[in-house]
Amino acid sequence: MFLALELGRPLFLEGDAGVGKTEVAKALSRWTGGELLRLQCYEGIDVASAVYEWDYARQLLHLRANESRPGAEEPDALEAGLYRERFLLRRPLLRAIEAREGPVPVLLIDEVDRSDDEFEAFLLEILSDWSVTVPELGTFRAEVPPVAVLTSNRTRDVHDALKRRCLYHWVEHPDFEREVAIVRLRAPAVDEALARQVAAVVEVVRGLGLYKPPGVAETIDWALALAALGRAPLDQAAVEATLGVAVKYREDQERVRTFGFAGLAEAAAARGA
Repeated sequence: MFLALELGRPLFLEGDAGVGKTEVAKALSRWTGGELLRLQCYEGIDVASAVYEWDYARQLLHLRANESRPGAEEPDALEAGLYRERFLLRRPLLRAIEAREGPVPVLLIDEVDRSDDEFEAFLLEILSDWSVTVPELGTFRAEVPPVAVLTSNRTRDVHDALKRRCLYHWVEHPDFEREVAIVRLRAPAVDEALARQVAAVVEVVRGLGLYKPPGVAETIDWALALAALGRAPLDQAAVEATLGVAVKYREDQERVRTFGFAGLAEAAAARGA
């Protein structure tokens, strides 16, 4: 994070879902005071969703208002007037480039691995010179590049060219003590013993080769759920009753059941003191 700020380079974070990649951008925004601009990627995302589009509803109202008043504008002038900045809807990328006042914004391009090759190529161009052209208005250039954070869950490989533009970091799941500290910070209603027991169980579950191992968010949710139910200390019955809070796929739940709830309860007892 320090080097990304110091060198003015985008930060590319890759890792399993739920390890806290998105939280890095949120933390940077709180730290620097810059506005967090989030672009959530998905299959089929295009320039209209990421950069800009025209407000067609307001343009249509402008046309109708012109028709209803005396001395209506000439067609050419009317058409030109439809493409003013007042009708431009700025999406996250353009807002990040156009920012002029206050702290530098933090641009979060989330789950870039969900987008397609064409959008990746477009991002590569944006990250190279931080400019974008709106044909009707001209080129917008960033006076100061935003703090950019790209995340990937590695559902597919992102092209090397995009990674080369960035500083790369693989985000691991936190170790036991750090996860306990995170739960205590984010869920202060959960006492130390229960936080340690839940973190211990999650540590074992992640080692079972699940399709979607629980992330830190699931650890926090599980601890909160158990605290709300008053199920402390964590025993075999409590683990079985609340497993769906942390393990969200039936096949993964079956693998946990095959391992045995008794073994999870033993792990909780061993690390929960």
